[in-house]
Amino acid sequence: MYLLELGGEDDAFAAYEAESAATGVRRIAPGLAVARGIAPERVRGLAYTHRASELIGRTDADVESARALLEAASIDRDRDATVAVRSTDVHGSTGVSTERAERELGQVLVDRGFSVDLEAPDHLLRVAFSEGRLEGTTDPADNSAVRDESDARGGERVSICALGWLAAESVRDFGARAPTDKPFFQPGSMDPLLARAVANVAGARTGRTILDPMCGTGGGLVEAGLVGADVIGTDAQRKMAEGARENLAHFLESDDPSPTGVERGSWHVGRGDATRLPLADDAVDGVVFDAPYGRQSKIDTHRLEDLVASALAEARRVGSRAVVVADRSWRSEAREAGWELAASFERRVHRSLTRYVLVLE
Repeated sequence: MYLLELGGEDDAFAAYEAESAATGVRRIAPGLAVARGIAPERVRGLAYTHRASELIGRTDADVESARALLEAASIDRDRDATVAVRSTDVHGSTGVSTERAERELGQVLVDRGFSVDLEAPDHLLRVAFSEGRLEGTTDPADNSAVRDESDARGGERVSICALGWLAAESVRDFGARAPTDKPFFQPGSMDPLLARAVANVAGARTGRTILDPMCGTGGGLVEAGLVGADVIGTDAQRKMAEGARENLAHFLESDDPSPTGVERGSWHVGRGDATRLPLADDAVDGVVFDAPYGRQSKIDTHRLEDLVASALAEARRVGSRAVVVADRSWRSEAREAGWELAASFERRVHRSLTRYVLVLE
């Protein structure tokens, strides 16, 4: 079993994305989940999971209980290896002194024959304290990634400390691709953190092909390509297609080592109509697109409703999975296009904008 330390403000969405890199994901406390197995190389590409650790066990959210758990645990690490302890109090929810936890659990490891190296340890013990209400999902879709232990208990409060040996960390380099810092920028571009999560949910990885038929500045394609997927993009506006090509060339043709540790995917972007794609049936593995926002987007040839409905139908023709981000729910249009709703989430951006994320299969 593995301990997952989640990030962001929506644990259900974070756990759902984690399913792209882990199996049997189940939330156990605010900001924490467990999984039966992980693919370390894909954990490095997650947006809303910070770390995955080999789970030692879990107990009550206090230092004494954590110490007792570690003292009783079987530790399958070479005694010649060096260790260190890092502790976190998720959202400051427990008030536990993380410094005390690190000191006392470090002493347990010393007493058991390990040497401490705080700078570059061979093994890092993660200790996570969390307390709060575990809300069950309100989504009508029954998906394992958003179910949690509160579903059967009415969402009561939990108080947990979980211990594990660090196995993989996500690469937190999203600031290097802030929309305003890219070679080509337009207002309204999706932030790279959400773009990476959406790409992962769509199935982006080495050996997969991801399409964005409304690619805009290409941010979603950049994130999919950085985790190894081959990407295809179209946009109806020549300016956007040219700008997306500029961004993709900059990030996916770099000579620098890939931040996620996998080879960057290939890419192709052209001007095109999302309602009439020049692709064969079932040509791609996943489709992602940020649907136009009614008041902000320029639409030359279609009513917004007709555009999104036709784009959903074309996405269904060329792929078997799609993730749609929009300023409203397009559920009925998705169903009419032949999709089934696997999950949906609401991501509040600011007071006047909520993004809806629909996962379609």
